[in-house]
Amino acid sequence: MDDTDGAGHIEVPAAAAWRNTTHDWAGGVDTGHLSRIRDGAAAFAPGGLRHLVLEVVAYAADEAESRGGGRCTVTLHADGSVSVADDGRGTDTRFDDAGRAVRKPVMATKDLRFFDHPEPPPLPDGHPRRGMSVVAALSAWLVHTNRRAGGAWTQRYEYGVPVTGLTPVADDGTTGTLVHFRPAEPLPAPDGPAGPGEPGAPDTAGTTAAWAGSWPYLSVEVVDRRTGVSRPRPRPPRAGRSG
Repeated sequence: MDDTDGAGHIEVPAAAAWRNTTHDWAGGVDTGHLSRIRDGAAAFAPGGLRHLVLEVVAYAADEAESRGGGRCTVTLHADGSVSVADDGRGTDTRFDDAGRAVRKPVMATKDLRFFDHPEPPPLPDGHPRRGMSVVAALSAWLVHTNRRAGGAWTQRYEYGVPVTGLTPVADDGTTGTLVHFRPAEPLPAPDGPAGPGEPGAPDTAGTTAAWAGSWPYLSVEVVDRRTGVSRPRPRPPRAGRSG
């Protein structure tokens, strides 16, 4: 069944009444937005793969800050893909009027806080944060799995467009979000020290862990399965907190 309108947005009956915070619940897929990112890859991912990694980790950092702390694992895979897993509450998922699970459209629509903001906050590489849709649009494939207290689901995207439905997965007793993606080629060339997955980087795992120091509520471990390197970055203690 085709639930899209002529603009490429998925019609979700209940979502129009849901309060928008970071994304518009009423629009499941914004094909124009995704095309804009792909056409402007040099502007939206100026550091190539390393910038995409930071875009994903920033969401884990948001979740960690909202909960007073959290953990995240960045894994560099031998096939050139990257996965980012956190221990948060999982991506917000609700149920529409027909009882179908609807996940907040973080991959295929703009982040309302950053994308069109005249002065979005910078990521640790110094470039503007634009949102998760940048990662999805510039990835040949991306698999988004989220585990919440009320259920767990996975979905695959290609260049930001979902190619499967929201598929339930077995509950393993945990909550959190896993984003596994493989960037499309070519990506913009890096404009500074080489980052994760880029040729010539003397210590990609250590560099990525160092970037994570910008998020004091998030403890990050970087696992490089290309070389077997694992680099944890312990979360520093915060003033005014104990125990």
